[in-house]
Amino acid sequence: MPAYALAYQVPPAELHEEVYEYMERIQDTLDPFGGRFLVHGAPLDVREGDWPGVLVIIEFPAIEQARAWYDSPAYRAIKRLRADHIPGVLVLVDGVEPEHDSAAMAAGLRAAAQAARTL
Repeated sequence: MPAYALAYQVPPAELHEEVYEYMERIQDTLDPFGGRFLVHGAPLDVREGDWPGVLVIIEFPAIEQARAWYDSPAYRAIKRLRADHIPGVLVLVDGVEPEHDSAAMAAGLRAAAQAARTL
C-alpha cells in the first residue's frame, strides 16, 4: 500500500540560498526509497478554509520506505537547509487500498460508535 509524506509549508517571499540547495539535493535522498513527488508547490485552488502556504506530497511504495527516507543519513544531512528557513509541518501517512470504500468505512465507524454508546 502506498504511503505519503505531506508537507504544509509557509515560505517567505524570498527563498534563502540554502532552500535552493535543499531542492537541488532532495531527489537523491528519495531515489533509494522509491520516493517521487506528486505535488511540489503547485498553485492551490482553495475551496474551503484558509491555506496561506504551499503543499508538497511525496509518494513512497510503503510506510516503511517513507520512514526510512525521513530517518536516513542522506535526508538528515539536508533537512535543516529547508527547516531553518521555511516553517511548516511534515507528516507521514499510509494511503488506502485501491478497493477502499468510504461508505463501508462509514458503516463500520457508525456501528462502533453505536456499540460504544450502549456500553
